[in-house]
Amino acid sequence: MTRVNTQCRLAARPVGLPTADSWNILQQEVPAAGDGEFVVEVDYLSIDPGSRTAMNAGDTYMPAIKIDEVMRAMAIGTVVESRHGEFSVGDQVSGMFGVQSYAVSDGEGVTKVDTTLAPAPVHLGALGISGLTAYFGLLDIGRPQPGQTVLVSGAAGSVGSIVGQIARIHGCRTIGVAGGEQKCQWLVDELGFDAAIDYKTANLRAELKTHAPDGIDVFFDNVGGKVLSAALNRLARGARIVLSGSVSQYNEPGAGPANYMQLLVARASMTGFVIFDYAERYPEAAEQLAKWLQTGELKSHESVEHGDISDFPETLLKLFRGENIGKLILALNGR
Repeated sequence: MTRVNTQCRLAARPVGLPTADSWNILQQEVPAAGDGEFVVEVDYLSIDPGSRTAMNAGDTYMPAIKIDEVMRAMAIGTVVESRHGEFSVGDQVSGMFGVQSYAVSDGEGVTKVDTTLAPAPVHLGALGISGLTAYFGLLDIGRPQPGQTVLVSGAAGSVGSIVGQIARIHGCRTIGVAGGEQKCQWLVDELGFDAAIDYKTANLRAELKTHAPDGIDVFFDNVGGKVLSAALNRLARGARIVLSGSVSQYNEPGAGPANYMQLLVARASMTGFVIFDYAERYPEAAEQLAKWLQTGELKSHESVEHGDISDFPETLLKLFRGENIGKLILALNGR
């Protein structure tokens, strides 16, 4: 049976949420491996908020995706052909393979996946970019100390859920902000957060005053918007805000917080960071995250959707509708 490479390409830059017109699903021949290359059959696609910003015309910390280019995405797959000395047929690997059935690679940015340590999807979540982002963002930028209060927005997502657990492991009081009663209950009952606030129904300012009476020492922000504004009003002296993302504004860009001068009042800092700047230290974080998983101190949760490449657009919308808990993944090939 002839193999076909189904690809999801960017057809038009969306205004707001992507629509059917944003995508072009087409079929190509499966690429062949040249000297020093290998071919990967993609098994799992990582569904990430950053995919939306990559669809805009301007470059960010990564180049914008060009029209008619394969949609960018981290993925895990299996090597099915190899002319590379370090990768063999049958190896499971992780890399930026894109939203397609097959990808050819020269090995740059690709790592082997140890499925004896954890199932493959975990390597896109707690042991992947999500876990690395949580680890370095909280510990290097946030610098939490035992007994301090850590607030996390987007707390039921792939990064936020890990941030809160690492804060708890380090002896901090941890408060999560998430959308919906089910997510808030999961944060407290399953992940050990001290409190969770439902931004859809709660008065954020009042809830933060209740749960952080002495102020917020570290705010790990994945959302921006009104949550960031509310947090700025509850900062403890010397607080650190970690800017990891702003998912509330990816489809509906808005102005920044008007109360940013609270940083001055609290002698606080607000720092953005990009996880790729920590590439040389990935092994350090991966080793520690794996230890916490093995001891049960850290829990990994994946929301796995099953389908094919043509299901990527709808799965991405599930992310922005907040229908997932933990890491959202699209599993291909009947996985």
